Amino acid sequence: MLRGAENDPVGVEWYFVALVTVAIAISYFDRQTLPVAISSIQKTIPLSNQQFSWLQFAFLIPYALLYAAGGRMLDLLGTRRGFLLIMVWWSAACALHGLAMNFGFLLAVRCLLGMGEGGGFPAATRVVAEWIPPERRSTAMGIINAGTAVGSVLAPPLIGLVLMASGWRMVFFASGAAGLAWVVWWWASYRGSNPASIASLDARLVAQRLSFRDVLSMRLVQVLVFAKFMSDSAWYFYLFWLPKYLYDVRGFDVKHVSYFAWIPYAASGAGSFLGGWFSSLLIRRGHSLDVSRKVVLGLSALFMPVVMLVPLVPVGLAIGLFSIAFFCQQSWSGLIMTLPADVFPLSAVGSVAGLIGFGGAIGGAIFGVVAGFLLGHGFGYGTLFLVFGTFHIVGFLAILLLGGRLQSLKAPDLPAS
Repeated sequence: MLRGAENDPVGVEWYFVALVTVAIAISYFDRQTLPVAISSIQKTIPLSNQQFSWLQFAFLIPYALLYAAGGRMLDLLGTRRGFLLIMVWWSAACALHGLAMNFGFLLAVRCLLGMGEGGGFPAATRVVAEWIPPERRSTAMGIINAGTAVGSVLAPPLIGLVLMASGWRMVFFASGAAGLAWVVWWWASYRGSNPASIASLDARLVAQRLSFRDVLSMRLVQVLVFAKFMSDSAWYFYLFWLPKYLYDVRGFDVKHVSYFAWIPYAASGAGSFLGGWFSSLLIRRGHSLDVSRKVVLGLSALFMPVVMLVPLVPVGLAIGLFSIAFFCQQSWSGLIMTLPADVFPLSAVGSVAGLIGFGGAIGGAIFGVVAGFLLGHGFGYGTLFLVFGTFHIVGFLAILLLGGRLQSLKAPDLPAS
């Protein structure tokens, strides 16, 4: 453990939040390498819209499966060892992209990258559950979730610089090396959990062991999985297709994408932090967990339909509309991934977070292929923005109408293991 951490757990908890934020930033940088570098890659490996969508599918299906399996693995192995294995895997997989000579190789390494990155957010949620008290958890998860924006903001300009200086293969080698450097930092720094925090916030059953079947049978888990399925179907479309939309429809080149594509991702980072901060503020002012989470989730979902207007406005305003949507999406996402730590005992946090992320990734995989099919058969981006703009509203209505009251599980409410 860090020197002095035993005597000052409150001070070290935010260091660990920062450590995990860097990991999440690296993960989003890694997954953006292909979309941002796609125009350069296509000069070596020709790819159609449909093949591009299959590359996203190859990432998201194993990502979804390992989100669920990785969450359970983390509950069994513990956060420190589990996160190390996850990060080594995905960093090596990212570097392997640089060796690709054809579509089939890209498909295989994209699959490997998805397998590794699937455990990232379950690990992050466990760190929050281990170290952060309830009234600050959504703030902590908002900071961690803002790492998605950091990685995505850095990706267009940094990848653009590397592309112009060294070619697209070096993009993947450098990104993989950054992940392996983080592994050393993690192994040297992270230890255990905050004893004081555990005593106060998980006295409700730190030792309670929920079976995977118990978790699957809970209605709230099922509702959250569905809500994440809907919201991430839209999010992964925006995430993976925004650079390509700017290339194909708005006439951008690599330089223009480097200049402008980072702006919506910067907005997403602000949304991650401010959404979590506002929800934490509501709790500190005496509102219930249920009200504090649902109010912010509802506000976040309310503004997502602005993407429907993107094809109708000049490019500068379109970037602004994307920025609003990205802000609200990541405010939403940070809160959804805080709920496992809010509601469930520590022994089940990774499993629940993994299942929620599984639902999101499956949605992204399915609708990513649908998007590629529609674009390849005469439909325009306008149709897709119209459809995806409704998905967060549907997800929020499911939580509001079917999820019941959000509150920490008490001993009598837990099914027997």
